[in-house]
Amino acid sequence: MRRYAFIAIVAVAFAVMAAAVLWRATTGGPDQSQGWGGRQTPVAVHTVELAEFTDVVEALGTARANESVTITAKVSDVIAQLDFDSGQRVEAGDILVELADAEEAAGLTEALATERETRRDVDRIRDLTERGVAPRSRLDEALAASERARARVEAIEARVADRIIRAPFSGVIGLRNVSVGELVRPGDVIAQLDDASIIKLDFTVPERFLAVIEPGQQVAARASAFPETEFTGQVDQIDSRVDPATRAVTVRALIDNTDGRLRPGMLMTVELRRDRRSMPAIPGGAVVRLNEQAFVFRVEDGERGPIVARTPVELGRRTAGLIEVLSGVQAGDRIVPEGVHRLSDGAPVAIPGDRVDQERGSERTAGSISAAG
Repeated sequence: MRRYAFIAIVAVAFAVMAAAVLWRATTGGPDQSQGWGGRQTPVAVHTVELAEFTDVVEALGTARANESVTITAKVSDVIAQLDFDSGQRVEAGDILVELADAEEAAGLTEALATERETRRDVDRIRDLTERGVAPRSRLDEALAASERARARVEAIEARVADRIIRAPFSGVIGLRNVSVGELVRPGDVIAQLDDASIIKLDFTVPERFLAVIEPGQQVAARASAFPETEFTGQVDQIDSRVDPATRAVTVRALIDNTDGRLRPGMLMTVELRRDRRSMPAIPGGAVVRLNEQAFVFRVEDGERGPIVARTPVELGRRTAGLIEVLSGVQAGDRIVPEGVHRLSDGAPVAIPGDRVDQERGSERTAGSISAAG
């Protein structure tokens, strides 16, 4: 009998508790607008604002000079004079190296003398031919001899020019590898000339991004030598082939380098930016996740004061501590940026410093004093 009595008492207790919960859920208790026991949860408020977002493709790239050439000799000979030094800036056409040319200079002097002599012979024989003293064939032979002499002069002048090495374009000379009096041969590296006023940044991206990459898109690059500096440029060219081994394509971007901070050969991290847009942004702490859905608590005006409404949102990219909102809230909406685990849908909240909330609180206090009086 005691057992059945105990079971009956427990059943009555559960029935009473269920009835109390049902009554509070349907009537809201003494004052639903004030929460249970008349309490409001104090919260901070964040006003949703627009922020700039872009879709980003990250990669590693290598900086290359806009123009680069290895300075070398065309012929084997001894260096007679160096007209540059390491790190010097030169202009297109400046003489960089002069090789010994004593033999060619002597041959050129002889060839010029021969050419002058053949021109005098042509003038003399032409006069005789016009007067009928010399046959026409004699003039033809003299003209041919003059042309051969002129061709020999041009050949020697070309060999002399090969011993003068000039800068093919404006740029900066790298480290000098030779000295005066040294014998150089074709292919020997004298120095490197780079035009780095514009940096060609080559990087590879997976082939799946081919549909979203096009010339003119903005890129942002960083180098470990300047971690706080962002170098911006634009996509200039996309390689015509995909590497069959890596299934990646090479993209080339151009970055202005007039200040000369970037050097050819530097490794840089690249962000390819596309679809720049202005969208509502919220702090990461404002998001509540339930299964696959994300929510925020939006602050709304209730009958007796501010309340929070759990609002589903669709999120996009994350940048600088902010999350892009694709749908759910708009710029100007007020949300709770932190401490959202304490809130529930429709809960009353108190906003410190909120003018409307303070006025309503004063009215409630005055009403209570009047009723007490």
